[in-house]
Amino acid sequence: MRDIFAAKFDPRNIIDNPSEDKLREWALEQGGVISEFGNLAVTTRVRSRIAKFTEVILGELEDENVKLVDDALKYLNHRDMIMLDRVMCQSNGYKKRCRVYVEAQYPRIPLMWGNTLFPAEAGEPDFITVTVADWPEKKVLVFPESGITLILGSDYKGENKKAMLRQVMYWAKKEGNIGLHAASKILRIMKDGKLCDKGFLLFGLSGTGKTSLACHSHWLRPPERVIIRQDDVVILKADSSAIGTEESFYMKTEGLEPAAQPLLYAAAISPRAILENVHVDKLTGKVDFFDSTLTSNGRAMVKRRDIAYTDGEVDIEKVDFLIFITRHNEIVPPVVKLSQEWGAAAFMLGESVETSAGDPSEAGKQRRVVGTNPFIVGSEEEEGNMFLDILRKNPHMQCYLLNTGRVGGLTGGQKITVFDSVKILEMIARDKISWKKDEFWGYEVPADIPGLDISRFDLNNYYPREKIAALSQALKKERLAWLSGFEGIHPDVINALQP
Repeated sequence: MRDIFAAKFDPRNIIDNPSEDKLREWALEQGGVISEFGNLAVTTRVRSRIAKFTEVILGELEDENVKLVDDALKYLNHRDMIMLDRVMCQSNGYKKRCRVYVEAQYPRIPLMWGNTLFPAEAGEPDFITVTVADWPEKKVLVFPESGITLILGSDYKGENKKAMLRQVMYWAKKEGNIGLHAASKILRIMKDGKLCDKGFLLFGLSGTGKTSLACHSHWLRPPERVIIRQDDVVILKADSSAIGTEESFYMKTEGLEPAAQPLLYAAAISPRAILENVHVDKLTGKVDFFDSTLTSNGRAMVKRRDIAYTDGEVDIEKVDFLIFITRHNEIVPPVVKLSQEWGAAAFMLGESVETSAGDPSEAGKQRRVVGTNPFIVGSEEEEGNMFLDILRKNPHMQCYLLNTGRVGGLTGGQKITVFDSVKILEMIARDKISWKKDEFWGYEVPADIPGLDISRFDLNNYYPREKIAALSQALKKERLAWLSGFEGIHPDVINALQP
């Protein structure tokens, strides 16, 4: 694909790495507005990723796609294009040079994307993304072996962001590491009279609470504190360290308000933030994070430095806890403690619900995505086995399943609040939760969590014993059926569900 690209990509004019100020100026001219907070707000035609129109090509191009690529590149030969270069990751040996090409009439796309990564460095790009937003057909073609992505028919910035992250995760796998769709943070807490750092990775599909929990202070007081590192993708190494990838957070803004999410709210109203598909009155600039007229997938691109409790680093030296965020509404407790094998099973199960960030037409439906990562390229069971291998090499790493949904059903049940989840994570770091074994599932469930009344989540409050047994059997059957579909997965992963 690199050869085809080099031979056929010849735009009429390339605007080479314009400044951020110039891109902002152009974005305003192309329909952007200044909000009451002094930041830029833009509106897109496509308002979520076009996941169902995405095709990953590891082998030869089929004739249909050969023609599509050829037609798209010919089309661009008559267009003006903005070219922007950035770098992904900070650590030596992991830095990747990234380049996007976008039609000149869409300056907001390179503006937002450019703010997600680190300043450009000399050299040819490792990864290239070409966006043809005005193309009449929606299609994303991914060429992992050449590091090229072609985005057709979408002007949604998130598509460019994920294009580069997908490529770096595939590269990481080929290098013997594993790219994870996970946020990262550190809880610096007092233990045995001295401060110690506990590294967390939080897995979760977009819109299930990953960013909200990653960007929470846990109400810690000095000298204790949190250190927020990454929002979206990290590279987990065999030594349990995690390499960060980006210099920004791309957060959902639906219902954002200062009381519940003070750190994210403060970042979203920074003059450096860029609001995307958020309701902003064009006359007054008034922002309404509760108005979902445009979409329930409104976003804010915010710089890490505008989020309190960040620092100049994006990596984590040692990961201690891996948290799989799910969103069940019936019988899954607010938290369960997993063995290494059960942790690998949780990775493969990837249980949650669809959100407006992925497929708005399916929002709210239960779904499973391996690693809660829709951007895996190649064998999914290979990644599951790699994940289990890393866990076994690092016995200090502990896995947990964290439910951010409800217990007892959508009507009459008990909602698991952000406060509940934040307190649970804190108590995991402090090693203060008392556990007891669940004989049916083989994992451990909480007997006591300091600061929480866990009797609220007792299933006996909501269901008769027969109903609990039936729901448990049904869920186990679903889980085993899903895992059995991966022929190459380590048998210990499936056996973990059958104590």
